Amino acid sequence: MATSTAPTPSTSAAAAPITVFKKEQRTQQTTQTPGMLREEILSRPGIWVGVAHTAPGTTSGWHHHADHDSYLYLLAGKIRMEFGSGGHETCAAEAGDLLHVPAHCVHRESNPGADEQVILVTRVGHGDIVLNVDCPAE
Repeated sequence: MATSTAPTPSTSAAAAPITVFKKEQRTQQTTQTPGMLREEILSRPGIWVGVAHTAPGTTSGWHHHADHDSYLYLLAGKIRMEFGSGGHETCAAEAGDLLHVPAHCVHRESNPGADEQVILVTRVGHGDIVLNVDCPAE
């Protein structure tokens, strides 16, 4: 009979240190989509982390994230996502909710609320982070 044990946490000096990414280290030098502002926190092969801001009453342009699955944690405000055939499918979320946007899903987000929408975004995949496109076909 085989036994399994949990890995022992590393306490050696060779263990990777914890890294803090300060707010002032964010950059807007990442692909942008009309109607929203993205700030990149971290970009490494296979992962992208950033913050997206959308003003009240604003709708972004249509886009997708190529081979990246995206996980959006809504820090503040409300979000309405449009996607699917002709962009006719929708979902809505509010602060504290997490959304998953599958790779290649053409979508746009809007802020139907009275407050700024702030989203912590994590993308997992490879290739282009953002591709701005036309509305999906019917």
